[in-house]
Amino acid sequence: MMAASFVNMTSGVLNKSNNYLIGIGRYSLNYFIKTPAYSTALSVNAASNKPGVRSRGKRSSQNARQRRVVPAEPRTELMPADQDWTSVYPSAAVFKPSAVPLPIRMGYPVKRGVPPEKKGNLELMKIPNFLHLTPAAIKKHCSALKDFCTEWPAALDTDEKCEQHFPIEIVTTDYVSAGPSVRSPKARIVKLSVKLSRLNMDDHARKKFIKLVGERYCKDTDTLTITTDRCPLRRQNYDYALYLLTVLYHESWKTEPWESEKTEADMEEYIWENSASEKNVLETLQRMRAADNSLTVTHEELVKSDVIEDYKNSIVALKNLGETESSVSQYKQSVLKLLHLQT
Repeated sequence: MMAASFVNMTSGVLNKSNNYLIGIGRYSLNYFIKTPAYSTALSVNAASNKPGVRSRGKRSSQNARQRRVVPAEPRTELMPADQDWTSVYPSAAVFKPSAVPLPIRMGYPVKRGVPPEKKGNLELMKIPNFLHLTPAAIKKHCSALKDFCTEWPAALDTDEKCEQHFPIEIVTTDYVSAGPSVRSPKARIVKLSVKLSRLNMDDHARKKFIKLVGERYCKDTDTLTITTDRCPLRRQNYDYALYLLTVLYHESWKTEPWESEKTEADMEEYIWENSASEKNVLETLQRMRAADNSLTVTHEELVKSDVIEDYKNSIVALKNLGETESSVSQYKQSVLKLLHLQT
């Protein structure tokens, strides 16, 4: 009996537990399935009707469209007639169409019309401009730099005096081009000019200097011109030009051993003193005087005579300046006078 009752009791407990588990399973299943299923009398968009509450999904509503800011007028329309231009463009800057009150146009004309206007014109933005270097801006710059400058020396009142005290002239060039950069490769070129008469040289140094520089020396103006463009920067070419002038000057003063072996054909110009022409003319005149039994004349008196002086000038001009109509005619007259053949 006890065993049977225990079995019945345990079975009852099991049945109750099974029913409980089944109930929990059904409750959990109903919970996950039926939880979203609810009904309400309120609208989802009911909160949008309340003032001060933003509704979802309507960020670009009609009220937001009405709050768009109207673009202001360009600066050119608001500029007064006495506008200080240096405050508009105080330094170098890209072209700004809203700040330039000028009807500027640039670019390729479309359909045989006029070039595009300044607004949104990329061609005007590419090139450099000088809107920051107006006369008013330059005047301000000069007034600011005036405190750091000294007065021009009163003694240098003429170009001749400036050339006398400052014989070396340096010439450089700045280029302006319609390009993306304001720097031009040709701006590095430096040209140095100086007159040889301003340099302290004797006859030997001067002739050797002219021989060394070659075509860079102009005989008509007595000017030496050195152009340097090998270095990438202008300052480097300037230093190189001064270096070349210094080296040429000191090299011309040197006397090499082979210079004593130069002959008359190696000379840079014809020299009358101790030349073959001088010796031949003096010997010819001495023979003529000896044949005529005239008074004997010393060598110094014969050299200083007018006949020899005219012949000297004519042959020097013929050798150094070349054969021209005037030089040949002068040489002819001097020879006839020398040989007493004039009629």
